[in-house]
Amino acid sequence: MTVQAEPVLVAGLIEVCRATIAANSDHLCALDRAIGDGDHGTNMRRGCEAVSAEGESLSSLPFPDAMEKIGLTLVMNVGGAAGPLYGTLLMEIGRELRKSDETADFSLVLKQAIDAVARRGRAHAGDKTLLDVLYPVHAALAKRSPLGDVARKAERSANRTAAMKAMRGRAAYLGDRSIGHVDPGASSCALLTTAICRYLGEHRPQ
Repeated sequence: MTVQAEPVLVAGLIEVCRATIAANSDHLCALDRAIGDGDHGTNMRRGCEAVSAEGESLSSLPFPDAMEKIGLTLVMNVGGAAGPLYGTLLMEIGRELRKSDETADFSLVLKQAIDAVARRGRAHAGDKTLLDVLYPVHAALAKRSPLGDVARKAERSANRTAAMKAMRGRAAYLGDRSIGHVDPGASSCALLTTAICRYLGEHRPQ
């Protein structure tokens, strides 16, 4: 899967992500109330709205630059751990794409970015974080799975975090009491992945 920098694609992705988080903000806050501060949905919505406000200028940038600037915007506007983690993901995608060319395999770029998120959060797969969605998504993309399958993999992976014990973040203080609850960061990651996959499936050739 390669990435190209069509301005209309960037603008569309920004909007679909903003709308998805807006529609699910209350749900994400409810998940976070069970094992965290209860503000994940609010924080993510604020970040997506900040990105949307810069949508016109972002869509005029080369794709790597747009990704890096979106990541920085999220760091500056999303509270809690989510801002630095999502921001790191997108900034690293931008940096890795800048090193390569438009024919680069996006799964390789994504793997480098996910590993950067893991280092930033000092977390691993199985720690009940958004990494438990990102790594399976990468695996699906690396196998060149259809976008619909990637979206379903993201959704299933988020749901599987309910059986995990939190090892990082505020939820880790709950110990075994964190078991039985879906991780809010994994849920927002799955929601965004699903929205992106559906948009790409509808608006660009495979």
